[in-house]
Amino acid sequence: MEWEVVIGLEVHVQLATQSKIFSGASTAFGAEPNTQACAIDLAMPGTLPVPNEEAFRFAVMFGLAMNAEIGMRSVFERKNYFYPDLPKGYQTTQLEQPIVGEGQIEIHLEDGSSKTVRLHHAHLEEDAGKSLHEDFHGMSGIDLNRAGTPLIEIVSEPDMRSAAEAVAYLKKIHSIVTYLGISDGDMSQGSLRCDANVSVRLKGEEELGTRTEIKNLNSFRFIEKAIKVEAQRQIDLIEDGGKVTQETRLYDADKNETRSMRSKEVANDYRYFPCPDLLPVVLTDDYVEQIRGELPELPDAKCARFEKDYGLSAYDADQLTQERATADYFEQVAAKSGEAKLAANWVMGELAALLNREEKSIEDSPVSAEHLAGLIARIKDNTISSKIAKQVFEAMANGDGDADTVIEAKGLKQVSDTGAIEKLVDDVIAASTSQVENYRNADPDKRPKMMGFFVGQIMKASKGQANPQMINKILKEKLDALL
Repeated sequence: MEWEVVIGLEVHVQLATQSKIFSGASTAFGAEPNTQACAIDLAMPGTLPVPNEEAFRFAVMFGLAMNAEIGMRSVFERKNYFYPDLPKGYQTTQLEQPIVGEGQIEIHLEDGSSKTVRLHHAHLEEDAGKSLHEDFHGMSGIDLNRAGTPLIEIVSEPDMRSAAEAVAYLKKIHSIVTYLGISDGDMSQGSLRCDANVSVRLKGEEELGTRTEIKNLNSFRFIEKAIKVEAQRQIDLIEDGGKVTQETRLYDADKNETRSMRSKEVANDYRYFPCPDLLPVVLTDDYVEQIRGELPELPDAKCARFEKDYGLSAYDADQLTQERATADYFEQVAAKSGEAKLAANWVMGELAALLNREEKSIEDSPVSAEHLAGLIARIKDNTISSKIAKQVFEAMANGDGDADTVIEAKGLKQVSDTGAIEKLVDDVIAASTSQVENYRNADPDKRPKMMGFFVGQIMKASKGQANPQMINKILKEKLDALL
């Protein structure tokens, strides 16, 4: 039997407002527990919520970026459930009339294909607090600092058919919200979290299978692994004669398995009703159009521009535009060096490897865009070879100064003097009589490959500083003269 996985994602994005969605309490991360929850967040008697206009502006920005319908009239409901970290006993959210309606997003996969995923809606809501299970000796602590923090929950249609597609979708959402500046997207701090709805069915079937929901996935790697292991669990269960139960599950990364958390609730279980303390929020056309005019260049548009203006491949442009900070860094390097392709290669190659090794973001790069542009300029004018450039880059990363300073201090300037290179070539040819004889007797189509030996010896003799292009030209002329 050939199975098909069906996936829909619910992505919770913490909005980058300074204060909470219904109160003036701070949303800053990292404060001491329970120091940023005010009386409104705790629903103390006599308090009334006041909507945060910035949260609405951010939600509209997202909707416009997704080519989605904007809810010109949105309504808040109370979602009733009881949990220790929910101080009100209900969550203020949107159900029937959300701020963002249907939209769509195009995702790009590693095999070069693209796919459109439909957006069902996105709604505003307040976050709950956080349960803390460590250091309490068998008990749980509650930190309510996060209670009331504004979220936008983005609900997709069940259009994804693999864990890879789900990760690509989530990365695109991450890219869009960070480009817009409406969230920092920091998954380690809970700024972007995901619930995955997973079901399986036989290929060719139209009816959806029974789904389970995997809660609170907070890294791209965990999302991919959780979806894969849950899909396989369901397939094994069905093939063994069992039935999938609609339920909420948790992913255990240590054991690489999902486990049952609770039976899956439906909307009626939450007894939704309109929040009596909040009036419907009505937007005007002028308000929406003003926000539309303030939208920044988004990933897809920037990707298309990088292909057109810089002559980059679709793959390179896509890689460079996934994060706004990387795209900005690349553009600075390309502008200062005048070499877009070299800039792309270095940003995606040596720089990306360095940042990965040191677990740093590009904002914290030890090599500035200006310094990398200076290095590329020295490659371009043949001051240094590409091989020597890697040594210079490493020195710059260690804080030894810009490219010119490092080249001068370490004596790394490339030898491009014709006379000096001719002497190196002559010395190597004179010391390699057997290799020269082999070259002379070889078939013409094999000779270019055989030149590698001589080039290697010349580079070794010059300590890597001889100009490779000049070596190849002079070497070929001298070897061919011996034929």
